[in-house]
Amino acid sequence: MFKSYLAIGACLAAAVAANDSVNVPQCPNLASVAFTTAIPSGPPCPATKVDLCYTSTQLHLTFTAYNETNFYYNADHQTNDDIWAYEAMEAFISRGADDPQTYFEYEVSPNNVTFNAFIFNPSRVRKDGAPMDQAFIGDPLADGFTVNTKTDKEKGLWVTESVVPLALFNGETPKGSVWRMNFFRTVTSPQMFPDQQLCGWRNTGEANFHVTPVFGKINFV
Repeated sequence: MFKSYLAIGACLAAAVAANDSVNVPQCPNLASVAFTTAIPSGPPCPATKVDLCYTSTQLHLTFTAYNETNFYYNADHQTNDDIWAYEAMEAFISRGADDPQTYFEYEVSPNNVTFNAFIFNPSRVRKDGAPMDQAFIGDPLADGFTVNTKTDKEKGLWVTESVVPLALFNGETPKGSVWRMNFFRTVTSPQMFPDQQLCGWRNTGEANFHVTPVFGKINFV
């Protein structure tokens, strides 16, 4: 069974990773983004898949991490702590078709802790010396977010189902609109930490996820 999960993940990554534009349907139908790309280069990452759909008020994201061996996180972390320094799956989200200067960063760790912040990145590439700031969503559950993570260590698998409220972007009823997004995964272990393998859908070309011109296009259909 474990090998079958690896095969599924590899096939999905091969089929979808090269695309830079995805048509996302209304729920319960799904679109998928999958990747094994190491950022900026290196051996392939463990396969990762993100399923997407939407309602008039919500963006639904299901993250699936295949071939997970460590499930490595800091048990002391709480909402909006630096979960990105360990293992996490991430979505960078912006309403509109332009290369964003402000966007939402959403992350989840294997123990269901989330990071939720708007990022101000006027250089679009986190340029040295340029402003770079963040504004946290302090109580995401009260604001309409949901998150549910399940892990299966025998299968080397963890899955997180998340809901992000579209009102956060003044973006309810998004059908027909184009957004920009990118998806990432960080991989590490007790032996490797604080180093990480950086993985993503659209390769930023450097060890830096905050490069918005490469964000993919998400078409809500």
